[in-house]
Amino acid sequence: MELEQLKYPIGKFVPPDVITPQTIQSWITEIEQMPSTLRRILDGLTEKTLDTPYRPEGWTVRQVVHHLADSHINSYIRFRWTLTENTPVIKAYNQVDWANLPDALHGDVNLSVRLLEAVHARWVTLMRSMSSQDFEKSYIHPESKSEFKLSRVVGLYAWHGNHHMAHILNLLNSRL
Repeated sequence: MELEQLKYPIGKFVPPDVITPQTIQSWITEIEQMPSTLRRILDGLTEKTLDTPYRPEGWTVRQVVHHLADSHINSYIRFRWTLTENTPVIKAYNQVDWANLPDALHGDVNLSVRLLEAVHARWVTLMRSMSSQDFEKSYIHPESKSEFKLSRVVGLYAWHGNHHMAHILNLLNSRL
């Protein structure tokens, strides 16, 4: 498999030109189901497999799982800022540095799966309570100086979970 396919097994995120309420609800359902899907994928994996990179020069499965928790916790907080502030500039973080901290390199993946279960439950509750106008609110990312509408961010994070679960599945399938 070529490197680009290994990096983006489901392709890069490309939002639709028109994001409908039905599209948003579909993405929310994907976010809701992601932690249980991840738990099923990880079930029975050995420590050796968890410490295997999903591609050359890529993160280990363990790092990917901890990254998902880190990233989705940040997104949940960004939603809350956006709903309570006027187009906030969000806080960025260095995901590579975070993935190389000791808890991400060696920590129990079940801790991050439990975090994802809790954060996603709260996040889904929040998103299902949001109005159409709420999804039109946006934040500014300090690195790109770009404005991101919450309607698009929902899709990005539905994709993000699927993207990283595909990394793990590709590794597991290549070992069969």
